[in-house]
Amino acid sequence: MLNIYLGDMPEAIYHPPTYFDNTYEDEWITNSLSVKMIKDVDKSDVIGTHLIESPILGPISPKELSGGVKTLMLMAFDENERVFNASACGDNCSKWILQIGEAKELTINLRHIMNFGKDAFEAKILNTGQTVHNMKEFVEIAGEYV
Repeated sequence: MLNIYLGDMPEAIYHPPTYFDNTYEDEWITNSLSVKMIKDVDKSDVIGTHLIESPILGPISPKELSGGVKTLMLMAFDENERVFNASACGDNCSKWILQIGEAKELTINLRHIMNFGKDAFEAKILNTGQTVHNMKEFVEIAGEYV
């Protein structure tokens, strides 16, 4: 289930990309989920644990991936149940956040209104305890907090 806390959350990791750079594990990079997210969000191909081929930057290391992909990998693989600031992600990451939230209990912090798309989804808003099922319901609550 996806749980969302809206607005300032002091215990959340505010800048997930920096946290990722200092904590990620090599096997995260070659995990099939990561390979798909990196291809979709960064338009890049994973060659190995230390090499990604970017169409714009050329050969890069995992530390040069976008902040969005780094945050998604933390959401998927960090085992310490930390809360990450998902506002480090663009809207192109929202479908992956929903997918990760379907696979496991995931709590994120949002400091903006992320576009989760036109399809139905389910997320619990921790500020109110309400469960939302679409963007209309989400925006009605989120507008009060961000």
